[in-house]
Amino acid sequence: MADVRTETMTVNMGPQHPSTHGVLRLVLELDGETVVSVQPTVGYLHTGIEKTCEQKKWQQVIPLVERMDYLGAQSNSLAFCLSVERMLGIDTQMPERVNAIRVLIAELQRISSHLVWFGTHAMEVGAITGLLYALREREIVMNLNELLGGFRFFPSYIRVGGLREDIPRGYKEAVQAFLDRLPGKLDEYETLITKNMIWIDRTRGVGVITYEDCCKQGLFGPIARAAGGDYDVRRAFPYCGYDTYEFDVIGASNGDVYDRYLCRVAEMRESVKIAKQALDRIDPVGPWAVDDKRIVPPPKDQVYTEMEALIQHFLIYSQGFKVPAGDAYVPVEGPRGEHGCYVVSDGTNRPWRVHMRAPGLFACQALHKFIVGGMIADVIAVIGSLDVVMGDVDR
Repeated sequence: MADVRTETMTVNMGPQHPSTHGVLRLVLELDGETVVSVQPTVGYLHTGIEKTCEQKKWQQVIPLVERMDYLGAQSNSLAFCLSVERMLGIDTQMPERVNAIRVLIAELQRISSHLVWFGTHAMEVGAITGLLYALREREIVMNLNELLGGFRFFPSYIRVGGLREDIPRGYKEAVQAFLDRLPGKLDEYETLITKNMIWIDRTRGVGVITYEDCCKQGLFGPIARAAGGDYDVRRAFPYCGYDTYEFDVIGASNGDVYDRYLCRVAEMRESVKIAKQALDRIDPVGPWAVDDKRIVPPPKDQVYTEMEALIQHFLIYSQGFKVPAGDAYVPVEGPRGEHGCYVVSDGTNRPWRVHMRAPGLFACQALHKFIVGGMIADVIAVIGSLDVVMGDVDR
């Protein structure tokens, strides 16, 4: 009887494969169709954004950090601004109207990110229609960004000290119309997917991780909450007045691909709830920045003559403002979990160091926890359920 060959086989998955998002390479060791080991390889998209931030003035950093996790752009800029504002000592002086607008923007960003996750994840598992549905609603959020800041993907609307300018006329009404529309569309998504037996077979019991392992690997957000955790930065370390909003922290217990799907869909519903509360708090007229002349020049008709006001604008926006020496780290609950920004200042008009806590990087380094022992056909389903954004990983 001939000997049966039993050695394992090593294969590359990616980086060109669409389901690895183009820039993630997995070196898989297979025993038949079972994954024995995995070595993630990142860096193909390396942009050097964090290093570039050191060459920019404080406000100029915002368009850069938004391009890290490009699907959670305004969560990035919010985390950066909150950290800088803490060093400036103005974090407790922010007008409530500004906080409400920031909360609204953050929740719309979460919805937008989750819509992209839902559509691409469903497509990768085989439900192509899901992508068409999700992009339909996300297009409305892009329109809202364009109305707000003139740009669809990276509005750079949140600034150190408040906002770039006041919200435009008609913005609140447009947001309200979207928030009224979305819950019914989420029902459509769930009708298509949630009880679909093919979807259930491809996701239930696949890519299981325990909450204990999540904590060991630094995984938070929907991944950890789907495994039984209840950590949410908005509850644990409230910012922008989140402790005054009514919402539920969505969780599950199985820690598999299916529960991660359920958590994110439910999170979109909670984001609608929060956004509606924030919308009600935004008065038609009011401040859009903190009252601090180091950052935002006063209107010309209050303190300065027109010429003096122009000079102040030139000094602040061309030379930038200085931040006292020190450091700060302020986390926010981004679409992928705790997304914090650690900033160090040496007392000049530029940051000495900017470092983002990237949830996607933690997910990539923990991939072995999800896929070792599973089938190679399940690898794509697992990656999609982790909602990894490689711009965040290779920043």
